[in-house]
Amino acid sequence: MASNRRALVTGASAGIGEAFARELARRGHDLVLTARRADRLEALAKELRERHAIEAIVAPLDLGRADGPEALVAALEAQGLSIDVLVNNAGYGVPGYFEDQPWSTHAAFIQVLMTAPSELVYRLLPAMKARGYGRILNIASLAGHVPGSAGHTLYAASKAYLIKFSQSLALECAGTGVHVTAVCPGFTRSEFHDVTGSRELVSKMPDFMWMDAPTVARQGLEAVEAGKAVYVNGRVNNAIKGLFRLLPDALALRMVARQGRRFRTGPRQG
Repeated sequence: MASNRRALVTGASAGIGEAFARELARRGHDLVLTARRADRLEALAKELRERHAIEAIVAPLDLGRADGPEALVAALEAQGLSIDVLVNNAGYGVPGYFEDQPWSTHAAFIQVLMTAPSELVYRLLPAMKARGYGRILNIASLAGHVPGSAGHTLYAASKAYLIKFSQSLALECAGTGVHVTAVCPGFTRSEFHDVTGSRELVSKMPDFMWMDAPTVARQGLEAVEAGKAVYVNGRVNNAIKGLFRLLPDALALRMVARQGRRFRTGPRQG
């Protein structure tokens, strides 16, 4: 990637989003960082400005707001700031069975993980095409390639959506100078499992199943540069994806159900 381009990273305050911000800054990109935690964004922006001599703008925002993406893009346009690289990373998990949470919780989840990334692409893509350059990374998951499990009901579904969305966009953008990639990491060391309350359970996973966020970010940027519509991080994750593609659906579901019982967060309620 060339320097002096500007990247927008959502969910940039920690984990994979922070790692993307660091890697993009290392490559000379100016940044717009957004997440809910303004204090963390300010600290990260200050560090990256000083370390890499880039411009880093902080735009605290809750993408769970229906008007969030439109307001963010409007603010950027008002400042004359164009976005060359979009990293749709913001996300979280909702543990428990589907009916155990109020619909408002699920609606907010769908807004953050599906609607907001789609709208940000919709609002930023035309200018990317007009300039003949753009990079869009939708941070999906290995979960989008395997059968959904009980608990975290919408998580795998949202990631499968981002994968298919990215594939279609990549075809639509062919020849325009805009590359679109769904990045699909598996277990990644970050705060994600602390926020969902599953840290103790997933800590039972063997070390070889885990990746670190900086590696995920570096590989994701390399993949979008190479024009890969879908990129699964790591040999182990690729092997898991390949295995589930070969298995009959009924057998794959039984395997997921068996593993899910080992790592489910909390008992079934009701």
